[in-house]
Amino acid sequence: MFTFPLRRTTTRKPLVTDRTTPKDTTSEVANSDRAAQLRKQVVDDLIAEGTIVSAPVEAAMRKVHRELFAPGGDLDEIYHCYNGFVTKRDAEGNATSSISAPQVQAHMLEQAEIATGMRILEIGSGGYNAALLAELVGPSGQVTTVDIDKDVTDRAERQLAEAGYSQVNVVLVDAEGGVPEYAPYDRILVTVGTWDIPPAWIAQLAEGGRLLVPLQVRGLSRTLAFERADGFLVSRSSRLFGFVPIQGAGAHQGKQLVMRGGEVTLRFDDEFPVDATALEGVLNTPRVEVWTGATIGRFELWADAHMWLASALPGFCRVVLDRKLDTGVVTPPGRQAAASAVVAGGSFAYVTTRRADEENLEWGVHAFGPDAGDLAEEVAGLLRVWGLEHRGGPGPQFRVYPVGTPDDQLSEGRVIDKKHSRVTISWPQAAIAAAGQGALQHPTE
Repeated sequence: MFTFPLRRTTTRKPLVTDRTTPKDTTSEVANSDRAAQLRKQVVDDLIAEGTIVSAPVEAAMRKVHRELFAPGGDLDEIYHCYNGFVTKRDAEGNATSSISAPQVQAHMLEQAEIATGMRILEIGSGGYNAALLAELVGPSGQVTTVDIDKDVTDRAERQLAEAGYSQVNVVLVDAEGGVPEYAPYDRILVTVGTWDIPPAWIAQLAEGGRLLVPLQVRGLSRTLAFERADGFLVSRSSRLFGFVPIQGAGAHQGKQLVMRGGEVTLRFDDEFPVDATALEGVLNTPRVEVWTGATIGRFELWADAHMWLASALPGFCRVVLDRKLDTGVVTPPGRQAAASAVVAGGSFAYVTTRRADEENLEWGVHAFGPDAGDLAEEVAGLLRVWGLEHRGGPGPQFRVYPVGTPDDQLSEGRVIDKKHSRVTISWPQAAIAAAGQGALQHPTE
């Protein structure tokens, strides 16, 4: 591992005093005290819930003043434990830059297992997270933070200097090619949602290094911690978090099929699995309902169940309901406006729930089209298998291989082909065979 001694400098502005009207600092002191109180509370809460488990992460989050990287923002919003703070939006009002929620940042820092002296690359800048990283690596380490947006890098560089972290390298660049001038990196933390993993990120990862990336697979995003194996990356941990999507060469746009005048939209991660015309009028056919007997806790995370279906069903997608146009033809689970779904031929099915008892919900499937009954039973069978063999288990493992890797060199599981890579999703047991669906070995998308 190569390390360089770094020197921390603090930029101090000269004090300017109005001699005729004394400066009233009461509000500034009150804000500072309030920020300190909120900072202490959010760290205490993250320790209590088990997100922060190490002393270095605790110390960094207690020390770095989050409000310095969101000047003028409401302190209660800035320090909300589970919400990010948007710092820039595009003309349509979509967030293009933000400070991630404290819980998300703490979890990623714990996932990364950062040690003193490491060299870190952060893809997706903002300033605050780079300051936390600088605290973790110490003066013998190095932090490089990059962004494609000059407004973001200018702001990050200015605020890092004002907060006392001018040693951080702030680079304006499209991160598709990484940042070779400061490589290799012991850790690469991607803090924007990405659809693929460019070869440069892997090439610039040091031996024994770790890549943390919010990777979108089949429309579902997981923050995955990858390590190198023999010619591929293998996931060591995962967590469900959402991020502002990456811009530039790595940007990805899925496909949408708008139905019933916008009331219902099907969102596919890649190309449509069938001719869209095959689904015309499908929602006007009788609805078939199948209830599985498989349950999930009302407050249990659903992420693994959705990823299980995504890895098992070739035509997996997401169905989104516009509540303003809702006629009741599609009823997603609970108060949600979206659900996991599948398209096969001219039929369509989606997952929903109903109350089973005080603590649990029962999985169900609604389907439309000429093969609605068969499709509903197929999805219901997979949900039963998940409930019997994967609920509460270790969850899926992801492996990332270079594009062009032959099928016989891939691990077993659903294969997702992307621009730069082939991603496999595998599960601890061949549960699809138990469901009577046949062994799942190298189906490709």
